[in-house]
Amino acid sequence: MIAPAAPLASPAAARPSARETLLNLRAAEVRFGPVQALRGVDLTVRRGDRLALVGPNGCGKTTLLRLLHGLLPCDGGVLEAAPGLRVAMLFQRPFLIDLSVRANVRLGLWLQRVPRAEHAVRVDEALRRVGLQDAAARAARTLSGGQQQRLALARAWALRPDLLFLDEPTASLDPSAKREVEELIGEVADHGVTVVMSTHNLGQAKRLANRVVHLEQGRVMADLPVDGFFSGEVPAPTAHFLRGELGWP
Repeated sequence: MIAPAAPLASPAAARPSARETLLNLRAAEVRFGPVQALRGVDLTVRRGDRLALVGPNGCGKTTLLRLLHGLLPCDGGVLEAAPGLRVAMLFQRPFLIDLSVRANVRLGLWLQRVPRAEHAVRVDEALRRVGLQDAAARAARTLSGGQQQRLALARAWALRPDLLFLDEPTASLDPSAKREVEELIGEVADHGVTVVMSTHNLGQAKRLANRVVHLEQGRVMADLPVDGFFSGEVPAPTAHFLRGELGWP
C-alpha cells in the first residue's frame, strides 16, 4: 500500500546534516503469482541521494523501482511518500509516439496536466539541456538509440520531478551514447533532482552514485555509501557479488 508520509519536519531536519525523506519503504513484499520478487525490503530515499541498485538478473531491481514509483502495489509492507512528491521514470527502452521530438515532450506535460501556457518554455528548456533543440521537428522514432534515450530524459526533465527513477538507462547504448547519457544524468542530479537507478555496470555505479544498494533474491544485502561499498567491509553475499561469484537460490 502507499500511505502519505508523516510530517517530515523534526528537530533532526533542522540540522544541516539531515536530509528530507522522500520515500520510506518498510518490510515490502511483492509477489507475481508463486514468485516472490521482493522480500522484506526496507529502504529510505532522501533528497540528494544518487542511489544505484545493483545485483544479478532477477534480483528485484526493476520490481523495486516500479514499486517505489507507484506502478506496482505492495503485497505486504508500507510505502510512505512525502506530500506533493513529484516523480518521473526513464525506462530501459523508452516508449516514443510516432510524432515529432517536440510533441513527445509536450505529451508528458499534457498527461501530467501542466498548464498549457508553460509547455513551450519547458519543452525548449528540456530539449536544449539534452542537446536536441535542433532535432525538435524530427520524427522521434528516426532518432538513434542514444538520442531516443536523451529525448526520454528530456521528457522526464520537463516535468521538473523531485525524484527520477532510471531503469538500466544505458544498457543498450554504444560507449559514446552511454557517456553522453551518463553526463546528462549527472547534470540532472547536479540540478537538485534525486536519482534512483538500476544498473549492471559497477563502473557506472561508481561514477554516478553516492550510495549503492545490493539486491539478491529480492532481499537487500547491503546499503552503503559508494566508497564503503567498493572499498570497505561488506557482507559476504556482497563480497561474492563484487568478485563475480554469483550464488544460486
